[in-house]
Amino acid sequence: MYTIDIRSYWQVKALIVLLKLSLLVGAVLSFIEGHLEAGVVTLAIFLITFLPILLGNRFQVKIPSEFELLAVVLVYASLFLGEVHGYYLKFWWWDLVLHTSSGFLLGILGFLLVYVLNEKKEIDLDLKPGFVALFAFVFAIAFGTYWEIFEYAMDRSFGTNMQKSGLTDTMWDLIVNSIGALIISLLGWGYLSKEGINSFLERWIHKFIERNPRLFERRKLPR
Repeated sequence: MYTIDIRSYWQVKALIVLLKLSLLVGAVLSFIEGHLEAGVVTLAIFLITFLPILLGNRFQVKIPSEFELLAVVLVYASLFLGEVHGYYLKFWWWDLVLHTSSGFLLGILGFLLVYVLNEKKEIDLDLKPGFVALFAFVFAIAFGTYWEIFEYAMDRSFGTNMQKSGLTDTMWDLIVNSIGALIISLLGWGYLSKEGINSFLERWIHKFIERNPRLFERRKLPR
């Protein structure tokens, strides 16, 4: 069993609060300076950062602080720094890093989704580690593809520049998203195969299981 490191827990929570406060302050300053559009967008981003907790409450799932931090950081970096402050144009690698990170997050979500279904006693499933890992990979790729379709639709419909350099940007986004998803899938496969891979994913999974024991009634935690 994994025990919660209280000090680490509060450090992560403090970082989440600081990121959210910086968004709120940024929105207020934008309104004061007369930048209404930037203020509205920043305020909307601030509200979006509460989605992980709201969704967790809606579906009665307790989200570990590390999961929440990763989601908040991605929203902060992509929408606030990337779109509002133009980091996509200032740093050529900004978009690549974010799409790799989104591959990580989507891979984790896909892995947990099928892992929970595999462990539920009400559902007669006994999926092999390789299939669970493959599902996590395909899940992340699918959502990454949907996002690229969304960017294309926004550019064509509203004249935005979400695709930046067009096809080249889209392909690199899909490539790095696939790399991030592949890394998570391999780590997940190692975890289920009991290969003894001591990764951050293994620690995060254990924390998720310990916070949501009702979702895992079929088997005991791997040792």
